[in-house]
Amino acid sequence: MKQEGILELPVDRQHTQVIPQTDMASIRYMFHEMNRQYLEHQPANYYFTVKRIMDLAISVVFIVLVMSWLTPIIALLIKLTSKGPVFFVQKRTGYMGMEFNCFKFRTMFLNDDADVKQVSINDKRITKIGKFLRVTHIDETPQFFNVILGDMSVVGPRPHMLFHTRYYSECIPYYNLRLEVLPGMTGMAQIKDYVGEISVERELRKRIQWDIYYMKNRSFRLDMNILLSTVGCIFRKALQPFTKSTGK
Repeated sequence: MKQEGILELPVDRQHTQVIPQTDMASIRYMFHEMNRQYLEHQPANYYFTVKRIMDLAISVVFIVLVMSWLTPIIALLIKLTSKGPVFFVQKRTGYMGMEFNCFKFRTMFLNDDADVKQVSINDKRITKIGKFLRVTHIDETPQFFNVILGDMSVVGPRPHMLFHTRYYSECIPYYNLRLEVLPGMTGMAQIKDYVGEISVERELRKRIQWDIYYMKNRSFRLDMNILLSTVGCIFRKALQPFTKSTGK
């Protein structure tokens, strides 16, 4: 006998979603929902073409005009101050979680913690020339080759070590959203002065927020603003010791 008072509603199977039960599946589902709700902004189709052309142009010009003569000098200074290779190659997390080899000038003595331990301000692992290279960000200039290879862009969220990606993705909500775009040599978090060692979780959350802000507002104009702001920050940091000594 059919019960009275029960309203039977049609089920729209197309829009019915089943939330996964496992922890990892739930996390993926959460990221998918965040992506659907908060990353609805998509740049114009020409943006990606223009961005790639800009990446290649900037990288080739810098490599030819600057790195062609700067690299031998840096290589000599690194070899004179410590033992080991000139370049430091580290596995980083790239677009959609894919691993890639990130290139840098070596700034530390050879050690076993390079891939799992962040560099602190007064880290004893840093060489004398390495400290200068890190302050001026010259150590990251070999990443222009990563840009040419398509592993990175000039502007985008900074790529993290594999160890940190695994750790942060488990404790920071929406962390993996930053993997939806190519990692960059500089980004919104960097021009907001969120650089270097991550000492507290709140600081990392702020970086993630700025990374997501960039993803939601990507445009050629924003990329240029970030790039120009980065150049200005580098020059200010490089000149800081001289301005302090003159009292200005």
